[in-house]
Amino acid sequence: MFPKKDLLSSRRAFGNVLRFENDSGKNKGEYPLAPKYKVYGMTVSGNCHKVKSILTLLDLPFEWIELDTRKGETKTEDFLRINPNGKIPVLQISDGTNISESNAILYYLARDTKFFSNDLLEQTRILEWMFFEQYSHEPFIAVNRWLLKFVPGTANAEQIANNHSKGTKALEVMEAHLQNKDFFVGNRLTIADIALYAYSHVAEDGGFSFENFPFVRKWMHNVKNYPKMISIESKDTL
Repeated sequence: MFPKKDLLSSRRAFGNVLRFENDSGKNKGEYPLAPKYKVYGMTVSGNCHKVKSILTLLDLPFEWIELDTRKGETKTEDFLRINPNGKIPVLQISDGTNISESNAILYYLARDTKFFSNDLLEQTRILEWMFFEQYSHEPFIAVNRWLLKFVPGTANAEQIANNHSKGTKALEVMEAHLQNKDFFVGNRLTIADIALYAYSHVAEDGGFSFENFPFVRKWMHNVKNYPKMISIESKDTL
């Protein structure tokens, strides 16, 4: 039970704690807050890593619900009521609203923060790179990582080679853009970087090499060392 209102002059949220203070600023008690956000995700997934990253960078408390797509856990009746498309990640807000698609979630969480922009052209550039990630990067770099690391033997050599060729092309586009740049847009970390970093920093799991991509390597170093930035937790088996 909360302290009586007449004993308090303020209530403040500190992370996942609600703190009550008197007129002198003395702490009168702390009470846990239920996280506003719940994330249905898979630890080794780059798309889910994007959501975990932006929540962490923004200091937003969240509950993580681990699901394994290989076990059909996103195809159950219960989960399909959350996302009829049967995919993760899903961000669930405390009012029961569900948001799917990793880059849409990035936009929802970052739209009014320093990780997006107030400038229309910068907004457009950020979105350009996020679409690039989903259409020219993730389908090849992420897929080869999945096939080679988590479900080996399920793809033929031609599919692996085709993905490698197209994924390398995406890295070439990134390399050309990143010359003399620390980040993709506005020379600061934005959700464009968060989207592209998710699968880039584990691309070697899919057979990709960064030997010929010094600017991409530098950019990954910049993102990795950004305060509070996280990496995908390493798991060889799920």
